[in-house]
Amino acid sequence: MSSAAELPGFASEPGSAADRPYPGGIPEATVARLPVYLRALYMLAERGVSTVASDELARAAGVNSAKLRKDLSHLGSYGIRGVGYDVEYLVYQVSRALGLTQNWPVVIVGAGNLGRALAHYGGFVTRGFQIEAVFDTDQSLIGSDIGGVVVRPSSELEAVVTSQNIAIGVIAVPAGAAQAVCDRLVAAGVTSILNFAPLVLNVPEGVDVRKVDLSIELQILAFHAQRRSAERFDQAPDQTAAEA
Repeated sequence: MSSAAELPGFASEPGSAADRPYPGGIPEATVARLPVYLRALYMLAERGVSTVASDELARAAGVNSAKLRKDLSHLGSYGIRGVGYDVEYLVYQVSRALGLTQNWPVVIVGAGNLGRALAHYGGFVTRGFQIEAVFDTDQSLIGSDIGGVVVRPSSELEAVVTSQNIAIGVIAVPAGAAQAVCDRLVAAGVTSILNFAPLVLNVPEGVDVRKVDLSIELQILAFHAQRRSAERFDQAPDQTAAEA
């Protein structure tokens, strides 16, 4: 699987290019938006909506309608004038493009607070991801049940990756251990890694890494909060003068 370019809360490792063609001729920037469209489509389906106009879907996804129509045209979906897109069929098209019409076995390395939260998250199964194993070095955690998955010793990592055909590994360990875990996953045959450690991982060509850094997202939010606060402060004198 190739990595998608910028998603909210996700950052590509160095070397990615948003306009790099994606397998199948879909630009990588478009691939980055497909999961957002899929989320909006699922919400529409849950409300019983069977068809959706491009403008409505674009608003739900937070993009302009022209960009949405261009993105969906890469999937061969153009909608019907005056009717819009068939929600159920578009879910299938987007899911197929993202590789979600098959189940992906996943392993999580790290059974701490974050690893446990990820293992308990039910959204993975409904979106085509099956947590096959959770690993840790802490003897007090090994053998415990997390979301229906028993925590295994890290020494079994390579054997499980090989026997279960694992393509995706999730790293939820401290920064100091992340690179070593990454190296073991790659050596065992994992080609896609979701990294929660605050560290840029070094991987060989052909291995995709997605980095989740919540502190970066909070810093960006702090920037916008500070800017809004400054704008309100700058406007305050004008409002006082107007009231006078």
